[in-house]
Amino acid sequence: MSALIRLENITKTYVNEGSETPVLHGVSFEVPKGQFVAIMGPSGSGKSTLMHILGFLDNLTTGKYFFGDEEISTLDEDEQATIRGEKVGFIFQAFNLLPKTSVLDNVKLPLLYSDVPVKDRDKLAMEAIKLVGLEHRANNLSNQLSGGERQRVAIARTLVRKPSVIFADEPTGNLDSKSGKIVMDTLLELNERHGHTIILVTHEKTTAQYAERILMMRDGMLVEDKKVEDRIQLGANYSK
Repeated sequence: MSALIRLENITKTYVNEGSETPVLHGVSFEVPKGQFVAIMGPSGSGKSTLMHILGFLDNLTTGKYFFGDEEISTLDEDEQATIRGEKVGFIFQAFNLLPKTSVLDNVKLPLLYSDVPVKDRDKLAMEAIKLVGLEHRANNLSNQLSGGERQRVAIARTLVRKPSVIFADEPTGNLDSKSGKIVMDTLLELNERHGHTIILVTHEKTTAQYAERILMMRDGMLVEDKKVEDRIQLGANYSK
């Protein structure tokens, strides 16, 4: 598999009123296209900062970040924003759905800012909704759904632009274990059956076992990069 993401010795230091706070220290790794990776670490380990850099929501201080063939650190903000809009999808704890809007219209939202013809948008949105198993809910308002269903709508909304990589930041954090299992099964199916590259940030060991590889962060450094030997399979029991 070719590398979709490659980091070379990146650092991140925040500067506030002359005071410097180093957060990342020389982080290097690659993520091949189609891999499911979990980033773990205690609070303050730098995992969220790392995800923000990977997702073009923050800039590195030193080092090199390659996304495909592009060296991201050489691009200006507009060029990075274009890549973020076209090739990157995000799933967060908060579902960020419009409450009194149908599932279909919520999923179509990212297409409002695209060059996809209006006549094709419903079809693309329904394809994404089917991928997460919610076609029977397409005309329901999002505030009529359970928490797990709303997170799956958020995943469908991410999929509608056909991103190269999906970043999932604690996607089960606001869900009970049953809903969390359904969401994680959905992500696993997208990875295994549809080839989506997924990078997951989580503090839950069981959730991380859905990935095939775990990157462990501590004190702003990558301290472990290991294969998941007992990876959870589709339909397996799940508990936080």
